[in-house]
Amino acid sequence: MNALGGFLRARREAITPTEVGLPTGTRRRTPGLRRGELADLAGISVEYLTRLERGRDRHPSAQVLGALADALRLSSHERVHLHRLVKAGGGVLCPASTAPRPVRPTVLALLDRLEPTPAFVADAQGDVLACTDGFRWLAGPAGLLDADRPNLARFVFGDARARTAFPEWEQVADEQAAALRAAADLGDGAAAMLAEELSITVGAEFGRRFAASAVPAGTGVEQWRHPEAGTLRLAYESLTVPGDEDHRLVVYVPVTGLPPGSP
Repeated sequence: MNALGGFLRARREAITPTEVGLPTGTRRRTPGLRRGELADLAGISVEYLTRLERGRDRHPSAQVLGALADALRLSSHERVHLHRLVKAGGGVLCPASTAPRPVRPTVLALLDRLEPTPAFVADAQGDVLACTDGFRWLAGPAGLLDADRPNLARFVFGDARARTAFPEWEQVADEQAAALRAAADLGDGAAAMLAEELSITVGAEFGRRFAASAVPAGTGVEQWRHPEAGTLRLAYESLTVPGDEDHRLVVYVPVTGLPPGSP
């Protein structure tokens, strides 16, 4: 079976040139896109697209699939389906991610001492593993904590509410992509899997940032928009937690409460 190739071909034949800004012309055999047109839009060769559609290459990179998803104007539902097709076909992604390592009791006790300061503990791929009530107050209304396993990068890039929560979304997106890239480059398999997933489900909006990212700053200032408090300007510090868990503690403090010369 060639489910991936069949899906790509069906979507290519279903989308019209007008939908992607190409002239319709008068000598077309099909209302859909030609292979050459889709290949140009996605930045790949016609020969490679042909191999994908015919099932002769079943291991495309996540970046290629993300570019094809962008070119085909796939909906979020269709992108998720494409991602699942790759997993089902034994492509670039592993079938499942590993369970996160639990936060040590002493670190949980430290979070309790930080109340009511917004603070959380995350792993290398950005899963929020524990947090203070102060962070729940800050991030809860935005929808960040709605998922069973809240993830920073998946929320920033995959949830439309993130652009409302973060007035300076571009800056936050750059930092999350850089954090994910650094973890993947250091051999974290879960971070690499998530990066491949987002390259497909989000596309170029994530892929270009991931490819161009430098080492994450780990400190800076973020703006949050809160329904009760309005727009908040918060300085943050991301601190590595000692141990084998590869966790980090992120703490927010109001910029207005910092001494002169601070961010």
